[in-house]
Parts: sequence; structure tokens; C-alpha cells
Amino acid sequence: MQERIIIDSNEMSLVLERLFAQVMERHGDMENVIFVGIQRRGVDLAERLAALAGQKTGKKIKIGSLDINLYRDDWTTLSGGMPKIGKSAMPCSLDNLGIILVDDVLFTGRTVRAALEALLDYGRPASVELLALIDRGHRELPICADYVGRKIGTDKNDHVDVLFEGRDGIDAVRISVAAGS
Repeated sequence: MQERIIIDSNEMSLVLERLFAQVMERHGDMENVIFVGIQRRGVDLAERLAALAGQKTGKKIKIGSLDINLYRDDWTTLSGGMPKIGKSAMPCSLDNLGIILVDDVLFTGRTVRAALEALLDYGRPASVELLALIDRGHRELPICADYVGRKIGTDKNDHVDVLFEGRDGIDAVRISVAAGS
């Protein structure tokens, strides 16, 4: 596999600023909005966006984390037979809130489908919008992001890694291109 960086740390800052500006255009004061990140790197991304929102608005922005493993449609086919259950945490009921569901990479849409189902365990939101840092195409379900940092063309066998300073020591998006792609 051949690897290349498609977003470096400088561009990552610009992409995050642009994504947040788009959210602010729709939601203004961010009063009734919560960022809900899909475990793991979706949570990292949601935390970064909430921090940006706090800097720009002077308010503490609500943030939640969502583990979708029990809601996956393929958990019975996983090696070992049982999904690894992670942690979900919501600071409040999601009733009547605008949710910005945050994921690092949008691919087939199956993770988002599972997340939408999982969200309903925490209340009935007023709306749910999807924010993805990377949209790599290849949808298997009719899922579309409201906010996208970057669309990239990939082969189905390629692999996209999102790296964040707090977890990985660097901000970057890396693509590993499958041989023959």
C-alpha cells in the first residue's frame, strides 16, 4: 500500500474553521445545539469543534459521545462474535435539541445509520445534521452529510486515517491506496 497525506496540520486548522463557520451560519448562538461525536475520532472532532465554538461564542457548547457498536448491522459477523462495547455519554436529554452528529470519515453510511438509531435512546431531537471531516463516497445507504470538510475520491479498498494532535500527536488525514488502485 502506498500512503500519502491529503490534509496536513495547517490545512486541518483551516478545514475545522470552515466547518465551524458553516455550523454557525445555520445555528447562530449555538444555544440549543449539541455536538455528538461517534466514538472514537468523531468524538475527537466534536471536541475540537466545541472548543472552537467556545472560543468564538464565549459559551460552553454541549458535547456528547456515542458508541454505536450494539447498533451495527454487521455485529453478528464480527470475529469473536460479540461487539466491543464502548462508552456513550450525553450531558443532557436530547429532547428538542439540534444535534450535529460528528464523524471523521463518511464512507458507506452504515455507521451513521447505526448512530441515528442509537441517538433515539437519548431522547427525541428537534433535528439531526451530519458533519463529516472526510466524505470518501461509496455509499450503500442514502446518507448525505450537511457539512463536509473535504470530499475525496477513493477506491473501495483504500483506507483513510484521520489523525488528531490529542490522540496521535499530529493533525493529518492520510490515505493508504490499495495496490492496483
